[in-house]
Amino acid sequence: MVKSSVAKRPSIIVNQFAGILDAIGGTPLVKLQKVVPQGCAEVYAKLEFLNPTGSMKDRFARAVIEAAERDRRLKPGGTVVEYTSGSTGISLALVCAAKRYALKIVFSDAFSRDKRLAMEAFGATILEVTSDGRRTTEKLIRKLVETAQQLSQHPGHWYCDQLTNHDGTAGYHKLGEEIWDQTNGGLNAFVQVVGTAHSIHGVTEALWRHNKDILIAAVEPTESAVLSGKSTGSHNIEGIGIGYVPPLWNPKLVNEIITVSTQEAKAMTRRLAKEEGLFVGISSGANIVASLKIAKRLGPAAKVATIMVDSGLRYLSTDLFQSP
Repeated sequence: MVKSSVAKRPSIIVNQFAGILDAIGGTPLVKLQKVVPQGCAEVYAKLEFLNPTGSMKDRFARAVIEAAERDRRLKPGGTVVEYTSGSTGISLALVCAAKRYALKIVFSDAFSRDKRLAMEAFGATILEVTSDGRRTTEKLIRKLVETAQQLSQHPGHWYCDQLTNHDGTAGYHKLGEEIWDQTNGGLNAFVQVVGTAHSIHGVTEALWRHNKDILIAAVEPTESAVLSGKSTGSHNIEGIGIGYVPPLWNPKLVNEIITVSTQEAKAMTRRLAKEEGLFVGISSGANIVASLKIAKRLGPAAKVATIMVDSGLRYLSTDLFQSP
């Protein structure tokens, strides 16, 4: 027998999944190198834009759809209905495509056109609600919700209703566990923007199971700081700050609230791309602005973690990366 002289090459496959939905999660955590001033705590960013659609919302979408499947609220051949500023809609579109459900989305011209195109690419049908000057306001959000609720009355339609869907929080428990493991249990603070409140509460529940002393800081727009007891207003930080207190908001799971203006968030998002090589969306910029405030207070011996919520690719049609 002649033996082959060709050496067996080692496998370079790190992960292999049965389908796209199994690729959700397990994202890297990186330490910021340039935007954190000296004397501050270490700041770590969870790269959720490396999920399949480029957003942490993939975790939410899979969790709520699979929960609805388990209790038969969503049946084979059914149609999913949801209102969205984009990221949740894109993630639902991915899951619906993978599981062969139809999807109807209520959207608005206030949000990035890139997001609409992504949802349509996955096969979603879009119903657009016109905004007031392309601004996020309480009136707009309530109109989106009302429109989706009416649409969901058709036979065979399942209404996701993210603002009141308790199943979404569990979708972020694994995210919290990943952050705990990646910081070797040495985390001192976690910072996250608030839209529906699923992600901040889900991560907090996971982290506090390990250490109740971890500081939890919520982030909302300065222009519409309703969680801080201020008046509702309009802003341009997509995906957060709905203009009223989210139905699932639980102040007992938060230690403090930090406000960040649209302009602060935009400026930091541009810095993250140019100085850290992190090409992310505007809510991620808001997260870093708030994280630096916590990092300055805690000092160099501490560790602060936050989330890079989604990819900057979703905002190329907006003014986010245009020079001010």
